[in-house]
Amino acid sequence: MSDVTLSEFVEATAVKFGIPGLAVGVLADGREVFACHGVTSVDNPQPVDSDTLFQLSSITKTYTATALMRLVAEGRVELDAPVRKYIPELVLADEDAAARITVANLLNHTAGLDWNLVVDTGDGDDALAEFVARLPELDMIAAPGDRASYSQAGYNLAGRIVEKVTGQSFEQAVAELVFAPVGLSHSFFDPREITARRFADGHNAEPDGSLTVARTWRPTRANNPGGGLASSAADQLRWARFQLGNGGAVLPAESLLAMRRPTVELRASSFGDAIGIGWFLRDIDGVRAIGHGGSGNGQFAELLIVPEHDFAIVVMSNAGPEGIACNQVVVRWALEHYLNVLDRDPEPLPYDATRAAELAGTYDIDAMTLTIAADATGLSLAVGIKPKIRAASDQELPPDYPAAAIGLLPGDRDEYVVTDGGLRGQLGYFSRDDNGRIVGIDLAGRLFQRIDA
Repeated sequence: MSDVTLSEFVEATAVKFGIPGLAVGVLADGREVFACHGVTSVDNPQPVDSDTLFQLSSITKTYTATALMRLVAEGRVELDAPVRKYIPELVLADEDAAARITVANLLNHTAGLDWNLVVDTGDGDDALAEFVARLPELDMIAAPGDRASYSQAGYNLAGRIVEKVTGQSFEQAVAELVFAPVGLSHSFFDPREITARRFADGHNAEPDGSLTVARTWRPTRANNPGGGLASSAADQLRWARFQLGNGGAVLPAESLLAMRRPTVELRASSFGDAIGIGWFLRDIDGVRAIGHGGSGNGQFAELLIVPEHDFAIVVMSNAGPEGIACNQVVVRWALEHYLNVLDRDPEPLPYDATRAAELAGTYDIDAMTLTIAADATGLSLAVGIKPKIRAASDQELPPDYPAAAIGLLPGDRDEYVVTDGGLRGQLGYFSRDDNGRIVGIDLAGRLFQRIDA
């Protein structure tokens, strides 16, 4: 095991990946250790510390799920109840699905909803209600319960349930149900609260490698339930301690344990082996971990908890496209250094040009296009926001991910791993129809459907 300290490793890793600011917190043996490096912004540099606010993006989903589980424990929500019990006005592209989707389907991404709607319904207290009214525009990718597919829209709909049941705005309800009783003093949705404190800007790389500040700092208000929370490394370790504890005044211990139990299995997913309630579940070198990641415009966060060792690590970085890879390297180092647990990418097969030609094509979801290309040397994957979405948006959107090499994994399940670039280490798989034709690809838990054939 290396004699390098956490602070030394964090600094070296930030420099290696060109990350301006990196905040890391580790909970081990009952102690909290923080290692922070760099600055909040290349334009207005302030030192990053354990209280600096970063965008958590999709880690927010663990808070939304916990708030709903509190309402379940209080008898105000039923997990197996149809969503229409709480939102009777719900209309979707598929009427049968609208009638059948349950609260549990939203929390484990099995509702059959596509990833999200790229709409801005404003900053008012009606933002979520207006978002839900637009859901008939969202494609259905499967029948409820048929498969897991990561859906931001599903969590935004779950946030609307919180509003309807409590009679409060989503943000007020989560503050009362979760933030206050857990003791989270540096976790905010409100931009005014965030900008009154030290916060990290996201950064994106220019073609020459230089970094520029991402001008769009946070998602629209309707996306708060799925990804709008800003928080600090210190608060994230408080959150981890709560999840490892007995629930206190927030949740019965059994409810916390229920959130960690598998509800649906995942296939070839970097998220893990299964989804619980709000958490992704993984077996890493013989130990069970729960966690969630988040990606925003030039900001990336990762929270991993190992309950059997009362261990947790949070990593937050403020530059793309290398933020995901940087965070993964730090998490893996901490697992090995503190727990002697090794986490490694699987080894791909040698390149097979005939098999690759079957996979090459164009795939998309509502806002993004994914291109698989095959040549004499290998397969590559590129993903980016659709040009028409960029042209229609009045906000800055994250840059596209350039083409990166992928390799197929052993077996006959059409699974792959990304082997270089900002997405390296990401797992996924190709889908076939009943005739054996390739019709889709999963990346980051999202189903991109083939559109070129």
